Amino acid sequence: MSTSALRQPASKRDRIDPITTSVIQGALENIAIEMGYKLMRMSYSSIIRESEDFGAALVDAEGRGLAESAQSTPLQSGPIPGYVRGVQKILAARGDVFRPGDVVMHNDAYSGASHGPDVAFIVPVFVQGRLIGFAATTAHHLDIGALSPGSCGIVEAIDAYAEGLQFKAIKVYDRGVRNDMVWQIVRDNIRASDLVVGDMDAQVAAARIGAERMAELVERYGLDTFDLACTALMDHSERLMRQAIAKLPDGVYRAETAIDGYLDSDDPSKKELPIVVTITKKDDSLTVDLTGTAPQVPDRPINMPLEGTADIAIWLTIRSILLDTAVHGHIPVNAGLIRPITIVAPKGCLANPTFPAPTIARFCPGNQLADTVMKALAQAMPGNVSAGIGNLKVIAFSGLNNETHWVHMEIFEGSYGGRLGKDGMDAVDTLYANTRNNPIEDIETHLPLRVLRYELREDVAGAGKWRGGLGSVREFAFLSDGGASVEGEGHRYRPWGFLGGAEGMPAKLDLVAGGKTRALPSKVPHMNIAKDGRFVCYGPAGGGYGNPLERDPAKVADDVLDGVISIRTAKRDYGVVISAKGVVNAKATAKLRADR
Repeated sequence: MSTSALRQPASKRDRIDPITTSVIQGALENIAIEMGYKLMRMSYSSIIRESEDFGAALVDAEGRGLAESAQSTPLQSGPIPGYVRGVQKILAARGDVFRPGDVVMHNDAYSGASHGPDVAFIVPVFVQGRLIGFAATTAHHLDIGALSPGSCGIVEAIDAYAEGLQFKAIKVYDRGVRNDMVWQIVRDNIRASDLVVGDMDAQVAAARIGAERMAELVERYGLDTFDLACTALMDHSERLMRQAIAKLPDGVYRAETAIDGYLDSDDPSKKELPIVVTITKKDDSLTVDLTGTAPQVPDRPINMPLEGTADIAIWLTIRSILLDTAVHGHIPVNAGLIRPITIVAPKGCLANPTFPAPTIARFCPGNQLADTVMKALAQAMPGNVSAGIGNLKVIAFSGLNNETHWVHMEIFEGSYGGRLGKDGMDAVDTLYANTRNNPIEDIETHLPLRVLRYELREDVAGAGKWRGGLGSVREFAFLSDGGASVEGEGHRYRPWGFLGGAEGMPAKLDLVAGGKTRALPSKVPHMNIAKDGRFVCYGPAGGGYGNPLERDPAKVADDVLDGVISIRTAKRDYGVVISAKGVVNAKATAKLRADR
């Protein structure tokens, strides 16, 4: 779509001063942040309250993003404009419109949503009878009524209908009147309904707060001033992005990685699937072409919605690399940032599936897409990227307490690769994930689970001048009969090393039951696990950045003393000879490195 149609004439844009524009920008951002904190504090489940797997944003009447909550995950806040546009199209097709007092629930992965469990609640904002925008929240819910408990680890869904309830622009409040029957359908068709509906009520309340604040802001400055400020803000963000792109050399930058898929499948079309990114830079714009990416898997849910997952992975990665806040300071996040970027994705590929291909397990493939975009841009901006990231997994623990389900979603963190001047970050969510680790105390307080181990995984980081980050180890024990399913990645392929750095280490997962240990693949359908059964999760280690023989021997010694690597690894990978007391033998090290 041409960006010219989204802009007002220069004569109108120039009538607002930059101070007023900045004040309105700050107000919009603070409203979104307030929405996010209100949602966190009102929520029932740990995935929102502790992991912060939610989003909050303000959108204009045309479906263009104005501001998003900085403390939430980009994969939740980023798609919200797409949710709004999807709802607008559906309502228009029905001959319906937004009215004051409406609240719309939406989770259609083929109409802007990221995937089914990420349900949005959208509140229209009216001022003087005119629709001027929307306040919306999204959140990952513990259950959405799929074939097995939880809303992740649904790795056997054969189509969109097997993934749970589909809410396509449903008015749960119509002109202020609550639609009790819709809420009853939700309660009757999901597990852990008190938690899930409680979280949904929190979303509605937070979105309403945002709508009230947005209306107050517009009434304070007037509709004309607000419109001009929003246009100026988007134009400013567009200029920042175009200026950053213009500094790159014109050219074509290509990268390829792969996802596990279903490693235990006999069908080659379901495993070891390539993700290909070709970025063409010309003047001040980028085209990101995903041609060459594997075809969609029509009966397994690892496909990525183009709008809601694939686009967010691409936009976020480009923004992070080109407009790093550590270098450029605060960057206003709105629709202007994406105007210079065009995405090409062949219909029917993993990153642009056709309905009803299932998408509920799109999280890890999308994160791998982001990693591939970074790998491509590393050729143009080597100092602004990390080496390969260690991908994540999500485990859905569940069980029955009498007739009531309990469900817990464990987002098991990965790690970053090494960066210019810095080692990779250990045991964190990566790229577009950005959720927080679940505290052990919260898990053990509310659930029949015990965390027997939580520690860094030793002697696995990708070697480099700046080493990769470490994954973690978590061991979960069931205190009563229950079950679990797993949605993950990174068991087959190692995170890539960069500029001479070594590859990282894949993840692994073990089930210990009945005195036996069994290795599991990265995707595990729901399985029953008896009391005292244990899940042992090993996180992947990121790739190394730069030649390991150039790493400061003192840093290698520190890693040995910290238990990060062994004395043997220090010698083998870094050419550093260290005594049993952790002291560097400078002479032996110099000789060994010279011989290498």
